Amino acid sequence: MYRPGSVWTWSFLIATLIQTVVILALEVYVFAKFQTSLEDDLPSIPLSRTIPTYLTLFIFGFLYQLVLVYDSLRLKNTIQVIGLCVYNSGMLIYAAIQYDQVNDAISQLKFQTTPSYISASDPVWEDVQAYLLTVPIVISVFTVIMSVLAWMLSDEFAWTIYKHISADLRMKKRFLTFQIQIYIALLKFDFFFFLGFTVQFLVIVTGLADAEKYITIVAIPVTIMILFMAAFWTRRENKFGMVVTIVCYVGGLAYFIFKLARMYQPAKKADYLPVRKNLTSFAVITILLLLLTIINACLCMANFNKGLKPHIAKRKIGTGVEKDNMTEMPDLKHGGVPTNNRRMEID
Repeated sequence: MYRPGSVWTWSFLIATLIQTVVILALEVYVFAKFQTSLEDDLPSIPLSRTIPTYLTLFIFGFLYQLVLVYDSLRLKNTIQVIGLCVYNSGMLIYAAIQYDQVNDAISQLKFQTTPSYISASDPVWEDVQAYLLTVPIVISVFTVIMSVLAWMLSDEFAWTIYKHISADLRMKKRFLTFQIQIYIALLKFDFFFFLGFTVQFLVIVTGLADAEKYITIVAIPVTIMILFMAAFWTRRENKFGMVVTIVCYVGGLAYFIFKLARMYQPAKKADYLPVRKNLTSFAVITILLLLLTIINACLCMANFNKGLKPHIAKRKIGTGVEKDNMTEMPDLKHGGVPTNNRRMEID
């Protein structure tokens, strides 16, 4: 099991862990105040589900980030470390939008529902306002800290980057491996933003036709399977599988563009209003990620059958335990041929 072995790797891991604990503590407090402010024995409506949904996504988002941090440090993957800083910025946007969304939800539950879901005299907004303001501030501070630590880690992992972009006869294969690493990292971030959009859509948005709701539910496991198969086809250099995957990406891109436009149609405005800002942010980020993923998938497929397959396939190391080298920058010093008996050299 991997264990960080330097000051900077420990610092990056601990910083993300502290951020997760602080943010979740703030969100749990907001959730508790909101739930206790609701009147008893009232039916559930979309507005009453906004804060629980936000909390669920924050919990999943930051726990998922911890998994990616560990994965990045284990593989010494500079690309993914940088991507995590961008990911944190995406969570910052979500936290900033959450402030207005919660304020709107509480106001409507107080004054625009019959019967009122929250007593007009209950100071729930005043109680949670400061905490909601604190969330994006904390994320902003830790985004800066993570960016500085990512810079330090890039120096620490410099030997890995050097093995991929050094100007020698093996530069081409190293660049291609570097390209595949970007693609695999994008797949990991695609997963969260697609899932985040879908969860909010299913839980909060009302007025959906049964067919649309069932299609969206089925799309979750299908999308997860597509993302896993995308990595599988890339590692196997299977062009047919990659073409099918890219077609699925294009279909997903069309879906998110359609949903983004639909949210702002006058006839559907009321259905999406409780969560429209959050869905918009997730949809825009997902569209950008899908565009980058499609571009990288095409570049990776164009470089199939150029001698890269041995470097991204599973290989045996050490005592014969298989290690998936698909997202790790491999050592190509020996002409790209894996070997277990190597003497230590300065590259």
